Amino acid sequence: MLFERGAGALRGAGPAVRGFALREWGPLFGRVRAGLAARGWRAVPLTLAAVCLTSLLQWVQNQPWGYAPVQAVGAVRAEEPLWLALVRTPLSLFVPALDLPVWGALAQILVVFGIAEVCLGRRRTLLVAYAATLAGTLYARVGVALGPDGLLGPVGLPASDARVVDTGPSAAVVGLAVYVCWRHRARLTAWLVVAAMVVEVVVKPNLAGKEHLAAIAGVAAAYAVAAWWRRRSAAGAAAGSAASAGAATGPAASAGAGTAAGDGPRVSRESRRSGPGNGG
Repeated sequence: MLFERGAGALRGAGPAVRGFALREWGPLFGRVRAGLAARGWRAVPLTLAAVCLTSLLQWVQNQPWGYAPVQAVGAVRAEEPLWLALVRTPLSLFVPALDLPVWGALAQILVVFGIAEVCLGRRRTLLVAYAATLAGTLYARVGVALGPDGLLGPVGLPASDARVVDTGPSAAVVGLAVYVCWRHRARLTAWLVVAAMVVEVVVKPNLAGKEHLAAIAGVAAAYAVAAWWRRRSAAGAAAGSAASAGAATGPAASAGAGTAAGDGPRVSRESRRSGPGNGG
């Protein structure tokens, strides 16, 4: 229904707006619409599981008995040992911040994770989300180590941020949004997301905002590696096809030449057999 309304609004817009929208969001819109039309909600099981898990963790951590267990399994801080942070990072994707309305996190997960799952598949969506969150987690440690007074002042973080819980689903949401937009040529939208995160850091230079930028940097690196791998695989496939075509053409040409060369003696022998001496 949401995509049908979007298509109706697009048809009612002017030619310039329609042209821009088709160039910017046409491939992405078509992919999502086709995926949902073919499978419905079965196309986004990871997204639905993420929404349910985030809702459950939000409910549990707001109970008198639930805050400590959720913190023990899904809260990541830069002051903790790295191995513990790595163990907790996967679940930290789904632990919403206590000081923000949970409905905002749920809406972001439903929309961004859903679009990513249809366009990228479950496994790649989960990998990109984890890479974005892990980039933010590792940045927090580097930023605290650098400090705000070092040579890279804007990159550094005050020592007090080591005790702040890392950002939850938002880093994964930002990373997935940028990755999907780059992957489906919605470049302006991707840069608008990046610009919004930069403005967030300028207006409110806290740990969460800087982790969002770190998540974008991590996803950009992952996208560059994936694009290089696709080009390398395509070049290898093209070289393999060319080699196979050459190998197939060589024996065929040799066989044709051999057949042409072997026809002469057979024709001569047949001519001799049908000559005057054998006419009867």
